[in-house]
Amino acid sequence: MKKDLLIPYIALAAICVIWGTTYLVLRIAVLHFPPLLFVTIRQLLAGALLVGFMLLTGRTVWPDFSHIKRQAVAGFFMISLGNGLVAWAEVFIPSGVAAILCSLMPVVVILINMGISQDERPTVPILIGVVMGLVGIMMIFSEHLADFYKLEYQIGIFVIFVAVLSWAGGSVWLKRRGHDGNPFLNAGLQMFFGGVWLIPGSLVFDDLSRVAWSVEALYSLVYLVLIGSIVAYACYSYVLRKLPMTIVSLYAYVNPVVAVILGWLILGEKLNVQIGLAILVTVGGIYIVNRGYQLGNLWRQQFSR
Repeated sequence: MKKDLLIPYIALAAICVIWGTTYLVLRIAVLHFPPLLFVTIRQLLAGALLVGFMLLTGRTVWPDFSHIKRQAVAGFFMISLGNGLVAWAEVFIPSGVAAILCSLMPVVVILINMGISQDERPTVPILIGVVMGLVGIMMIFSEHLADFYKLEYQIGIFVIFVAVLSWAGGSVWLKRRGHDGNPFLNAGLQMFFGGVWLIPGSLVFDDLSRVAWSVEALYSLVYLVLIGSIVAYACYSYVLRKLPMTIVSLYAYVNPVVAVILGWLILGEKLNVQIGLAILVTVGGIYIVNRGYQLGNLWRQQFSR
């Protein structure tokens, strides 16, 4: 691997691991605190801290209005809808179910790219890898499928689908129009504005009588602000500039795998032969997608000469 790609892939690996833990932490938080208000506080704090750090250390300067507007738009789709709706849905569905539904994000990204551009049109290996990844995820969480007949599960599933579409669309739009400037400042602005846009939603949909800071909610907030938001989202903003969207979106396959392993290690959840095989299928799909993209690049380079 070239040195100029080593750091982006390290950042992508960090996203895969960190965001794999956030489903569980977020589930714990929303069981003890109003979900949209929790995400609002989380993103406002994380965004303000990251923007403040970047400005106070002199690593960047305050951007112009048009740049801020682009980051605010991205924050609405990726944070307010993408993250806020997932938190709201996890009141009704387990974190594992949320993870498997969010793993559909790469498919949505590919469909969006196919509709708007020829640049990253997927090859046959990429499509095969995507299908393999989805099959692996379905195998991992197949034991949850029997619960989908419940009304609260149906509501949660629909809301997650809206969140996935919003995150995928925001990511593609950001890749094409809003990736200029410092990636860490951009991440901070997106988180901050994402929190701002969630304030009206919290006032309307949250049961604010539930506001009470438990130990679980406080620890969850600290972890999600510092690690889940600042570190991971800054990495995500960075890799969007350095890697193709079809590669970046693969983190959504790894997140549920991380969730399964952590559940087994920490909570004693089931990890059997079927789940182990599913993990191998998922990782195999990731490899095929990466290999398919590399071969596609070589093919385009040869025919462009």
